[in-house]
Amino acid sequence: MSKPIYTEKTECQDCYKCVRECPVKAIMVIDGSAQVMPEACILCGTCTQVCPVGAKKIRDDLGDAMALLTEKDQVYVSLAPTFRTEFAGLDSGKLIAAIKSLGFAGVSETALGAQEVSAACAQMLSEGNNPLLISSACPSIVHLIEQYYPNLVPHITPVDSPMQAHAKMLRAAISEDIGIVFIGPCVAKKNEFEDSFDIALTFTDLRRWFNLSNIDWAGLSSEEEFILGAAEEGGLYPIDGGMIDGIKFYNPPENTLFMAFSGVKDVVEALDEIDTGNFDHPVFIETLACPGGCVNGPGVSNRGSTAQKRYKIQTLTPPAPKERDEKPLDFSKQFRSRQVKQQTHSKAEIAAALLKIGKKRGEDELKCGGCGYDTCKEFAAALIEEKAEPAMCVSWLRKLAQNKASALIKAMPSGVVIVDENLRIIESNHRFAELAGADACIVSEANPDLEGAYLDRIIDFHDLFSKALEEGTEVQIQDIRQRGKIIRLTLFSIQKHHILGGILQDITEPVIQQEQIIEKANEVMRKNLSTVQQIAFLLGENAADSEVLLSSIVKSFGKKD
Repeated sequence: MSKPIYTEKTECQDCYKCVRECPVKAIMVIDGSAQVMPEACILCGTCTQVCPVGAKKIRDDLGDAMALLTEKDQVYVSLAPTFRTEFAGLDSGKLIAAIKSLGFAGVSETALGAQEVSAACAQMLSEGNNPLLISSACPSIVHLIEQYYPNLVPHITPVDSPMQAHAKMLRAAISEDIGIVFIGPCVAKKNEFEDSFDIALTFTDLRRWFNLSNIDWAGLSSEEEFILGAAEEGGLYPIDGGMIDGIKFYNPPENTLFMAFSGVKDVVEALDEIDTGNFDHPVFIETLACPGGCVNGPGVSNRGSTAQKRYKIQTLTPPAPKERDEKPLDFSKQFRSRQVKQQTHSKAEIAAALLKIGKKRGEDELKCGGCGYDTCKEFAAALIEEKAEPAMCVSWLRKLAQNKASALIKAMPSGVVIVDENLRIIESNHRFAELAGADACIVSEANPDLEGAYLDRIIDFHDLFSKALEEGTEVQIQDIRQRGKIIRLTLFSIQKHHILGGILQDITEPVIQQEQIIEKANEVMRKNLSTVQQIAFLLGENAADSEVLLSSIVKSFGKKD
């Protein structure tokens, strides 16, 4: 089975936005294509949301879910509580009926499992064996801690996620042989199923399934109900702080300090600062990978409007009862470190990598973020680890292109000048200064490229440049008499009305004359060869003599001294 998140290589456009936005930099660029590194990815789904061309894909498990319906006698849906915002305005009975019409035996609320998780967390806080407990409800955050904060793994609440707990409840109540499909906003659930449930779909998948099945919403009954009953305060889990409200229902110790963080970047900042040695009170930290909570997960159809979504969740979730019967099931779970090894590099190695992208001095390090990394040194480390390529550095590419163009301009035997719309010189070569005259040569001694100099102060025929800029000339060739010479001026637009290039040739020079004679001779040969062939029988050897004569002219002038 492929990984939950992958890259469609043919669609990746070298923008590096996924590198820039990935909170753990779990992206490797190979031949310009940004690939997800499965061993480093925490499945937060950020890259799938920010990719401007949709090259980052979520694995499509819809076909497997359809197949499961034919393989199992009974398949049930565990429906995430975010359904209240995803299908806002739709009666829950109709939604259940629609899901059952796809072939499912019934639908139950994942939030029932959330309530059991809340009870277990409250019990752990009461036992007081751990000064710090970090919620295990979000599988993406569990990945983050296991892979990047191994020292905090012992502080993850040793309890199932709401989905895993709910799957145990369904199998205990119905049968161990049933199939279970989770439907919700989460990508990380696709990597969480293990032995608890069979397949995880997103709400986007469910909508697509409804469309494929042409559901008749008007004809659906609104009398359908959730299997195992409706959930109550567990329905608050999709918003930040919702889990804490659920735990408080079970009367944890009064001196417990509760904290809630959502969004991987905020969670990372919190985890970086944790120092359990300074805790005088038991602390419980609720963590959710998606900003604002699961209501903004990568599998929802519309992200944002967090305040509206919070309002819906808080007003539509039934209140908790005064008491609830305990479930005699074991919801305990152990977590382990799967640390992603962080490589260290010496200053010399970093400096050598920076040199590859033209960063020789500290001031060369722009820290522009164009490559996707916050600093040039971070990018250099990625180069060493072969996670990045030099071409990702925009400033280096620009300098490289400029250097190549400058080298080409300087090597040209003709005079070359490039000007902006104000006739200020952007770049030129030494030959241009020679053709322009004494004043230009004097200026070029101090400023070889004449950069910033005004063209109208250097040459007399600057008005031709002004006219070409105004008209947006594509290509224009004109001969100009200048101090006893004939200068052939070729003007061409680099950026219409803004940047213009000019090539100057002294066609009175012997070399240029030879080239012109060769060109004219070749032109005569091209134009007359067919005619010569047609009347060869009339002219006899004279035709051949003419061709030999023209060829000899070309050869004689083409010989190098």
